[in-house]
Amino acid sequence: MAGVVAFSARPPSCTSHCRPKLHSVLQWRGLHCGSSKFPSTAPAPLLLAHPLGRTRPDSTPRASVGSADYVVEPGTSVKFPKELQVPGCSSSLVLLGTGYREKVFAIIGVKVYSAGFYADLSIRNTFDSWKGKSSTELLEDSSLFSSIFHAPLEKSLNIMLVRDVDGKTFWTALDDVISPRIKKPTADDESTLSTFQNTFQGRDLKRGTMIVLTWVEPSKMLISISSSGFPSNVDAEIKSMNVNLALYDGFFGDNPVSPTLKASVADGLRMLHG
Repeated sequence: MAGVVAFSARPPSCTSHCRPKLHSVLQWRGLHCGSSKFPSTAPAPLLLAHPLGRTRPDSTPRASVGSADYVVEPGTSVKFPKELQVPGCSSSLVLLGTGYREKVFAIIGVKVYSAGFYADLSIRNTFDSWKGKSSTELLEDSSLFSSIFHAPLEKSLNIMLVRDVDGKTFWTALDDVISPRIKKPTADDESTLSTFQNTFQGRDLKRGTMIVLTWVEPSKMLISISSSGFPSNVDAEIKSMNVNLALYDGFFGDNPVSPTLKASVADGLRMLHG
């Protein structure tokens, strides 16, 4: 039966086997934007990257290659490592693409976070049926992203906050993505959402906080949160196919909350087969 197992919160203490090799330190300049919970800031880059290290054609918004080890998300200047070990995963995952989410306050767009999508390299096998298609064709093919979700491979969404935000506000933004996509939530779905909410409730999520959402299988998602470096612990385990699919669909469905991320991943998949 679907449900949620919550883990006791403890301070992240990343070890060498799970921490990405960061080549710089996050630095931030605090600039306030009225009373918004997302004050306007200009973040210096977190080091985070594309698995293939090539320059890509530019017809849609996508990440640009920053070095042999990292890729820069151009909208936020956050850098993502090409490969990393995610808490709860059996092997290293490779980066397929990056993007950012923007919220509008008083007609002004404010970038809230940058995101990188990782997957097990066995995704090459899942992608065989789409080999030879253009990035635009892949982007418009909903069956591709659905196949990735249902494939028995580990995938992870790494979110780096580029604004201060309290946990309640962040959860509200997630719930606005998830709940409308579950037409008839079951009691287990409601319980899952409640525990999902409690994972963020009361947290003070500062700029630079990393939130890692990892689908180890379609019915099981792990949540890891760290305000100091890459997370080494699993903070909660979500066991609801409906909730997990709704969240995934929010990023890779027909109306993604980050069009730049979906476009970048489509391009990354195309490049995976040359």
